[in-house]
Amino acid sequence: MSDQTTEHRASGGTLDRFFKLSERGSDPRTEGVAGLTTYLAMAYIVFVNPSFLAAAGMDPGAVFVATCLAAALGTLVMGLWANLPIAQAPGMGLNAFFAFTVVLGFGIPWETALAATFVSGVLFLILAVTGVRGAIINAIPHQLKMAVGAGIGLFIAFIGLKNAGIVIPDPTTIATEGAEGTVVALGDLTLSATLLAIFGLIATALFLMRGLKGAVFYGIIATAVVGVLFNLLDTPTAIVAAPPSLAPTFGAAFAAFDTLLAPELLLVIATMLFVDFFDTAGTLIAVTNQAGLLEEDGSLPGGNRPLVSDAIATMGGAVLGTSTTTSYIESAAGVGAGGRTGLSSVTTSALFLLTIFFSPLLTVITAPVTAAALVIVGVMMARGLKDIEWDEMEIAIPAFVTVIAMPLTYSIATGIALGLLLYPLLMVFKGKAREVHPIMYLLAVLFVVFFVFLAE
Repeated sequence: MSDQTTEHRASGGTLDRFFKLSERGSDPRTEGVAGLTTYLAMAYIVFVNPSFLAAAGMDPGAVFVATCLAAALGTLVMGLWANLPIAQAPGMGLNAFFAFTVVLGFGIPWETALAATFVSGVLFLILAVTGVRGAIINAIPHQLKMAVGAGIGLFIAFIGLKNAGIVIPDPTTIATEGAEGTVVALGDLTLSATLLAIFGLIATALFLMRGLKGAVFYGIIATAVVGVLFNLLDTPTAIVAAPPSLAPTFGAAFAAFDTLLAPELLLVIATMLFVDFFDTAGTLIAVTNQAGLLEEDGSLPGGNRPLVSDAIATMGGAVLGTSTTTSYIESAAGVGAGGRTGLSSVTTSALFLLTIFFSPLLTVITAPVTAAALVIVGVMMARGLKDIEWDEMEIAIPAFVTVIAMPLTYSIATGIALGLLLYPLLMVFKGKAREVHPIMYLLAVLFVVFFVFLAE
C-alpha cells in the first residue's frame, strides 16, 4: 500500500466512510479541488443575481447575502444528505422570470413573488417525495423541454445585450405608432460602458476557448479590473467588509401568502415549478452520468434525495429573499476535476459562505460588467437546440415559437404557454393525437384560459 493511500485513509477515516470516498475512487484533496473548481465556475451568480432582482425593486445588498446563503445551504444539503458533487444556487432564467416577467411584467410585488417561489418549492417537494415527478416528466416531450431551456438562454442573452447597450429600444417605433422601424436597434458602440461590455464578452469567450475553469467568473473580474483601471467604474473603498443586512428580504415571503390566489399567480407558480423541475432533472442526470454515478436503469443515485435537496434549497432561498434555487450544470466542471462525492459540495458551500464578506465588490459589478456573463450563459443554454428534430414540423413549430417568443415578448411564461399550446394542436392535425399525453391536453386548456385572461 502506498504512503499516499495510507495518508488518505488515516486522515479520511470518518470522511471516507461518510462520503464513500474510497468506494467512488476519490480522496479529500481531490474533492477539495473539485469543490473549488465548481465554485469558480458558478461564482458569477453572486454578482449577477443581485443585479437582476434589484431591477425588481429588491435591496441588492440583501439579495447578495441571500444568494450566498441560499447557495451555501442548498449545496450543503446536497452534499451531506444526497452525497453528490452537485452545487446549488439561485438559477439563471428563473431569476429573469422573477424580475422581468413576474414583477415588472405582471406588476406583482416582489414579496408576493417570493411567496410564489416558496410555494413552488413546497409543490416540488411533494412531487419528489410522492414520485409523481415521473408521470409529469414523461408527459412533456424531451424536445420541448430543450426548447424551453434554449428560449430562456436567448432571453438572458437579450437582457445581457440590452445591459451592454449593444441593443437599444428603437426611438422611431416608440415615438410614432405605425412608424417604420424596428422594435430594437444597434446601440452606440463607441460609448465607454458599451466598449467595456464588449471587452468583457471577448475576454470571457477567450477564457472559455482556452478551457479555463470558471471562465465566466474570471470574465467578470477581468472586466471590472479594466473598468477601474480606465476610470470607467468607481474604485471600491474596500474588498472585505461585514455582510450587508439581510433584513430587507428575510421572511418577506411569509407576509404575502394572502395574495397568492390571483389567477396570474397560479401561472407564475406553475411556471416556476415547471422550469425548476425539468432544469433540475436534466442537470442531475447529466452531472451524475458524467461522474459515473447514474444507476444502471438510468435513475438517480440516492433515490429522491437529490430532488428533495433541490426543493429544500428553493424553500430556504425564498425565505432568505431570492428567486428559485436550483442545481447548477456548472457542477460538471467540478466533476471534471475529479469530484465524485458530496465532500466537494461541502467545499463549495463553505466558499459561498466566505463570499458574503466580499460585498464591497458589488459597487463595481455593474450591468455592463455582468452583461458578457449573461450572453455567454445564454450561449450555453442554447445547446438544447441541437436536440430538436427540425424536419418534424409538429415539433419544430412549437419548439421555435417557444424559443423565439421568450425574448420577443420579454416573458418566459408566454413562451412556454405558446409552445405547449401549439404542440397538442399540431399533433392532432398531424393525426398523432394518441401520442400526446393527456396532461398535455389539460395544459393546453389552462393556457387558453391564461391568454383569455391576459386579453381582458
